[in-house]
Amino acid sequence: MMDLGPHAAFIWMSYGVVIGGLAALVLWLIHDGRKQQAVLDDFEARGITRRSAQSGGTE
Repeated sequence: MMDLGPHAAFIWMSYGVVIGGLAALVLWLIHDGRKQQAVLDDFEARGITRRSAQSGGTE
């Protein structure tokens, strides 16, 4: 193990805060992605489609 000196607690807590923040962001992205997919599925069930999905000529 390396010697972190008298500031070891601060260093380890800083790493913990960063890891916790990154984990929270990843969980939020997963949750939001599922929520957005549910909204898109609802639109598709209603027959609402994206303009880019329509077949037709280029404008």
